[in-house]
Amino acid sequence: MKIIDTLKNVWKITELKDRIILTLGLLLVYRFGAQVVLPGIDATQLGGLQDTADGGILGLLNAFTGGAFANASVFALGIMPYISASIVVQLMGIAIPYLQKLQKEGESGRKKINQITRWLTIAICLVQAPGYLVSLPSLGIPSSAFLLGTGGIFYFSSIVILVTGCIFAMWLGEKITDKGIGNGISLLIMVGIIATLPQSWLLNTASRTEGNGGIMLVLIELVIWFVIILASVLLVMAVRKVQVQYARRTASGGYEKNVFGSRQFLPLKLNASGVMPIIFAQAIMFVPGLIGGSSWLKDTDAGQWMQANFSDIFGFWYNLVFALLIIVFTYFYTAITVPTNKMADDLKRSGGFIPGIRPGTETSEYLDKIMSQITLPGSIFLALIAIFPAFVVKLMGVQQGWALFFGGTSLLIMVGVAIDTMQQVNSYLLNKHYDGLMKSGKNRKAVAQ
Repeated sequence: MKIIDTLKNVWKITELKDRIILTLGLLLVYRFGAQVVLPGIDATQLGGLQDTADGGILGLLNAFTGGAFANASVFALGIMPYISASIVVQLMGIAIPYLQKLQKEGESGRKKINQITRWLTIAICLVQAPGYLVSLPSLGIPSSAFLLGTGGIFYFSSIVILVTGCIFAMWLGEKITDKGIGNGISLLIMVGIIATLPQSWLLNTASRTEGNGGIMLVLIELVIWFVIILASVLLVMAVRKVQVQYARRTASGGYEKNVFGSRQFLPLKLNASGVMPIIFAQAIMFVPGLIGGSSWLKDTDAGQWMQANFSDIFGFWYNLVFALLIIVFTYFYTAITVPTNKMADDLKRSGGFIPGIRPGTETSEYLDKIMSQITLPGSIFLALIAIFPAFVVKLMGVQQGWALFFGGTSLLIMVGVAIDTMQQVNSYLLNKHYDGLMKSGKNRKAVAQ
């Protein structure tokens, strides 16, 4: 089979093999850390916390951390503080001239921005860690589970460990990105989500098969699940091809008439922002519930309304705001990651042009117009898939844990990260092993590694 041959070829490329092994090893370290309970807490008395974190917004947070939140683990904060810091830095980059200058400085500027993001991550952790520890008794952990009490020593040591755990997880993600395969931060989130999938499906299946016709309902749910996966793949892979014509070079280094040039296509992705709008929007959606539950608002009508409506991830108002945020962040992230000006300049320098469009500014405006046109349906489709779990819960009665995989953040992150990782693997195969992975591609002799 072709897939088996492809997998064998992966291991023939030493660099790719080493990157995959390193990535798997670091992901294993992250999953091991998610099971290590904070010192001073009895691991046998965490049942109440795990029951509380089974559904709702806490269930989603627990899924993002791969169960570390419900385990009171050293990785309980997960990688979300880093995601939040990245959002803040990117938003500030629009308004703060210093950050705008760094964005234009290339690699050196990117390193400085990363350093600012790291320091901001520590600051966010120093706020979230005490909040998590203080909320543990109210989330279901009995007082007897705190073996050393809840004094200053416990809080100080636990805060240090939680902050260190988040920074270590961030370091793991960056190492995977630099030395491994795929986007490290996204892979950490994906692995955490996948860790909760088998249990969620088994619990839903067990509840369905108790009554008559349960098996049929399970089969229908699986069919719908596969359809949603297919729709997610199509969304991630869909492109708008813009015809580009390149002038053919002469032996003297000049250009012949354009009519003799070769024609190619410039692919503009329907969803150029990938899974980042989902992650950004999800991070923001934690804020209203926290504000509503704050000491100065929790006893007011507005605070109670915010807690009731934004703590239910399958409710109407939550999903409405969530969908709107996804659309907004899709436009925002596409604008900062798809440099149409640079694309137009690169085309001009390489002797390429879009037929009927002048090179330079006019080409940039044309590409920007196309991106605006395709981003709207792409963002709406992305938002619809993201809120689809609410429909299966309300209309089909699917259990909340399993419903999170019917689209929503969980499925989109898994599909997007999996495709992105596979594309990187394919790039290595194309560069080292194949002319192409399509049926028309011809297998070249293996490159000695």
